[in-house]
Amino acid sequence: MTIAYDLRRRTLADGAVTTVYATLHPRATTRVRVAHFPQPRRLDVWCAAQGEPEAIIGGFFLRDPFRPLGELRRDGAAIEHAPVADGFAPRRAVVHAAPGAPVAVGPRAAFGDDPPGDLLQAGPLLMAGGAVVHADDADPEGFSATATQFDSDITVGRHPRAALGLSDDHVIAVACDGRRSGVDAGLTMGELAEVLRDLGATDAINLDGGGSTTLVHQGHLLNRPYSEQDQPAPKSRPIVSALLLHAV
Repeated sequence: MTIAYDLRRRTLADGAVTTVYATLHPRATTRVRVAHFPQPRRLDVWCAAQGEPEAIIGGFFLRDPFRPLGELRRDGAAIEHAPVADGFAPRRAVVHAAPGAPVAVGPRAAFGDDPPGDLLQAGPLLMAGGAVVHADDADPEGFSATATQFDSDITVGRHPRAALGLSDDHVIAVACDGRRSGVDAGLTMGELAEVLRDLGATDAINLDGGGSTTLVHQGHLLNRPYSEQDQPAPKSRPIVSALLLHAV
């Protein structure tokens, strides 16, 4: 199996439209790895320099100093990070990938105190067991409750977004454009979950989004990142972590 690429304009329930990009990687021959950038890097530029053809934005981060927000592990070793506030860390979703085991997503508490391999905390969880589990009127992972750790409540409204989905056959990396009035509306969390479901995912997790949204395929930036409505042209933003999709 080879990597499939999907690009479509998605019309939303109220008639708004946004551009959605997806890469579908054969699950049996794809290893997901965490990349950490102690000095923030633009993911597409870094991938081109490092010869990394397939990648997607990872977890959230704090500025000044730049550091991951939520747990980050590589090869079983914990990387210094800012903890999720108010006791929500065990509930907040993660991506876990260990050698010899299938990549998985789920609440942090499901993976033990000292998991092997790589782990990246993001969220919220969008799908589990074939069903959409995100609800716009609920806050089980504390994103609304801990919104002061972000610029705003990331679960509210339409924005550029990114996600990782899993099906029996594929690891699915998704990004959408937004913040362009009349061109790209972005997606709500619920709409993002529907995109993953329509692509065949049974389990899925939201990743960092907004101006940080970055999806790289065959060494090239696929999406058009905008941090502000009046930004003159798309440009990726320096980030702190990413997920690399390696063919094995």
